[in-house]
Amino acid sequence: MRYWLMKSEPDEVSIEDLARAPRRSVAWFGVRNYQARNFMRDQMQIGDGVLFYHSSCAQPGIAGLAEVCAGAYPDETQFDRASKYYDAKATRDKPRWVNVEVKFVKKTRLISLAELREHEELTGMRLLARGNRLSITPVDPDEWKFITTKLLK
Repeated sequence: MRYWLMKSEPDEVSIEDLARAPRRSVAWFGVRNYQARNFMRDQMQIGDGVLFYHSSCAQPGIAGLAEVCAGAYPDETQFDRASKYYDAKATRDKPRWVNVEVKFVKKTRLISLAELREHEELTGMRLLARGNRLSITPVDPDEWKFITTKLLK
């Protein structure tokens, strides 16, 4: 089992949206970074834990917990000319982008970036690395345990 931090802009998909979604799950669509795509395609497995992170908003931070509930499959938005995620180079025979599905586990109190930075146990967390802009990053099992048992107790 692996652990991940997945960023979503709350006006696109929030933890509240995930909780209200049919089957309480959503496709993690629109990822257009190769490294993040490769994490979904090559490493994410059903059952992996997810720190659901609200980004690009007034109060960014970890807003809840989710779980990968479906492995990688082609992201339909790449084929939709009306979508901001359309990719003219993607074809049905050779899709360029994938998504996984994540399901709601629980909403949590918001754990801000500033609060995460306060803890020595999290100094190696990829989210906190200078210049990190990836929308999906692996989370070390010790970091997951610290966040879920100490910060979210």
